Amino acid sequence: MTTPSMLKGARERWVRTGGVELCVAELGDPEQPTVVLVHGYPDSKEVWSEVAARLADRCGFHVVLYDVRGHGRSTAPQPLRGGFTLAKLTDDFLAVVDTVSPNHPVHVVGHDWGSVQSWEFVTVGRTEGRIASFTSMSGPSLDHFGHWINARMKRPTPRRVGQLLGQGAKSWYVYLLHTPALPELAWRGPLGKRWPKILQRVEKVPGDGYPTASLPSDAAHGAWLYRDNVRARLRRPRPDAYAHAPVQLITPQGDAFLSERLYDDLDQWVPRLTRRTLPAKHWIPRTRPDQLAAWIEEFVTAVEGGRPEPAATGRHAERFGGQLVLVTGAGSGIGRATAFAFAEAGARVVAVDRDAEAATRTAELSRLIGAPEAWAETADVSDEQAMEKLAEKVHRAYGVLDVLVNNAGIGLSGSFFTTTTDDWRKVLDVNLWGVIHGCRLFGARMAERGQGGHIVNIASAAAYQPSRALPAYSTSKAAVLMLSECLRAELASQDIGVTAICPGLVNTNITSTARFTGVDETEERRRQKHSARLYSLRNYPPEKVAGAILDAVTHNRAVVPVTPEARGAHLLSRFMPGVLRGIARVNPKL
Repeated sequence: MTTPSMLKGARERWVRTGGVELCVAELGDPEQPTVVLVHGYPDSKEVWSEVAARLADRCGFHVVLYDVRGHGRSTAPQPLRGGFTLAKLTDDFLAVVDTVSPNHPVHVVGHDWGSVQSWEFVTVGRTEGRIASFTSMSGPSLDHFGHWINARMKRPTPRRVGQLLGQGAKSWYVYLLHTPALPELAWRGPLGKRWPKILQRVEKVPGDGYPTASLPSDAAHGAWLYRDNVRARLRRPRPDAYAHAPVQLITPQGDAFLSERLYDDLDQWVPRLTRRTLPAKHWIPRTRPDQLAAWIEEFVTAVEGGRPEPAATGRHAERFGGQLVLVTGAGSGIGRATAFAFAEAGARVVAVDRDAEAATRTAELSRLIGAPEAWAETADVSDEQAMEKLAEKVHRAYGVLDVLVNNAGIGLSGSFFTTTTDDWRKVLDVNLWGVIHGCRLFGARMAERGQGGHIVNIASAAAYQPSRALPAYSTSKAAVLMLSECLRAELASQDIGVTAICPGLVNTNITSTARFTGVDETEERRRQKHSARLYSLRNYPPEKVAGAILDAVTHNRAVVPVTPEARGAHLLSRFMPGVLRGIARVNPKL
């Protein structure tokens, strides 16, 4: 027995079926639930190596991978024509699962053509009872695709015609693979040699993360997957292609080959459907193994426990379910509302605040709202050593963040000449250095992991709206805004988004705790009460800011003004800055 180069510790066996020998690898404990990973085109089973290791080692599953006929170390049918039909691929699948899990149904996970054929597995009668669940990514059912096309051809509204044309453009490679001999020549020639570098450049697949040994022959054989199935099934899709097991659909938002609109009608074919979206491109088994393993584990565990529905049903549950999110200043205001919004979306939440009791309360409520896990941590964001200890603990105990929200901040009002050096230090230490510490310590691990992520920095409308009453505060927030823009440019190549959120007047307790320079304590308390009353009358809730944060991460927005006055000031700063300067000269009544 030999071990495949990228599947460390795997146990190999051979399964004979339909005139071919399939190379099957197993990881983990055979007594645990079995997860079968089916690879796509032009891959081999080793494309799953990162996901397989996590499912076996971290999740404790029995993980099975096999080279599809004609790929990897499995043999090819002879003749090739007619040897890759969905019926024969289903025969192969049943032969594998009858060997590795004869007494229990398996959980199937498919990517690309592995997903296409797995849709066949989960919709034909002869596999019923053998499949416990199916996780699909980047590969539709050919039957569902055929019905999707027919529905748009019969009622060709402008929107539907646009969808057809969009998917038609994305399917350019399918047409080429139907041409005789040309794909084989290309794969056995320059394309086969350059393919790993193409994936590295276009899809950001790690340079050492794509198996190449059998690539030319795999790709040449795999062309028959398309020739044997696509045209015939799209012309005559089965009318009864209903899934007989729960299905989890994971859709990469940047897939160059498949439109998200292709799954619009999927609910009618899948009674038990869970949807997930991922800000990534097509080859997510190589670029997002941590997130895939987490979602597969959650789905398999739910199905095994008799609960196929996702735990979270919030608006953003498709996007953030199971992700790890850390929010600073989470004890109150925008921070607490943001922690709750991510919790409602099913994220795992780390609530950080210098007030331990407030952080604990946020974590407790996050679990009640919908977070599968939530933890409270205490740290002063202005203290570099405290933040280093926090980052070390979070990475060791909870993992690398998917989303970081640098929210902690303090307010300070007063003229420039009444603002002391100590006042400047306090504001900059929290509002600017706190953000710098978070970005440096948590963002660096995101970049090292190489699986993307998102950083949200809470700036303010004061970042672009000058005020004679807020020189220190405005300067700190303007610096946060520019830091966010610089980081966004630097981290874009690593699929890490950076967003600056710029709220206007939001009803939080920052007004009642803000400091006022150049006045005595009595006057400072009066101004705090007056500001708090004004903000209370405005009554713009922090929950709306939290919603804007989740939307911004979902759509990877750069700068997001929140509240009408913040949006208005942002427009003026871009097109009529002189007006804002004039407003700034007016002496505010504080």
